Amino acid sequence: MTAFDSLDYVTVRIGDQLLGLPIGRVHDVFITNRITVVPRAPKEIIGLLNLRGRIVTAVCLRRRLGRPVTFRQDREGKQELVAVGIDHEGEAYALIVDAVGEVMRLDQSTFEPVPVHLDRGWAALATGVHRLEDRLLVVLDVDAILAIELDAAA
Repeated sequence: MTAFDSLDYVTVRIGDQLLGLPIGRVHDVFITNRITVVPRAPKEIIGLLNLRGRIVTAVCLRRRLGRPVTFRQDREGKQELVAVGIDHEGEAYALIVDAVGEVMRLDQSTFEPVPVHLDRGWAALATGVHRLEDRLLVVLDVDAILAIELDAAA
């Protein structure tokens, strides 16, 4: 498999579901526990954080996918959030996920369109899937995930 025949993803988990983010869109992977809440922000935006002097909008991928929210806590009881740094249209975002996995290089020939039976909310945020040996990798559409309705904040 050559680089032109492959697709590379940073894998993340929401619950038991394996998701793929195109590696070219991912800039950082980090853990944070310092989020500043933004009043009247859409529910998917859990706040702002400072990443090396840059203000980053934190988006909860669980909420974006319509899943119940559960955040990990450290020994002192503070929320410990696993984040994937993404740049989108000149702005910095952090997708808050349950866990970050490995980088996967998959053959382009195994990429399939979004299955018709995939949840509608998830299907709207995916570009396709890869069927792996024992599970399905849902490839996320970063642009769709970050197209959050801001009417509620206006």
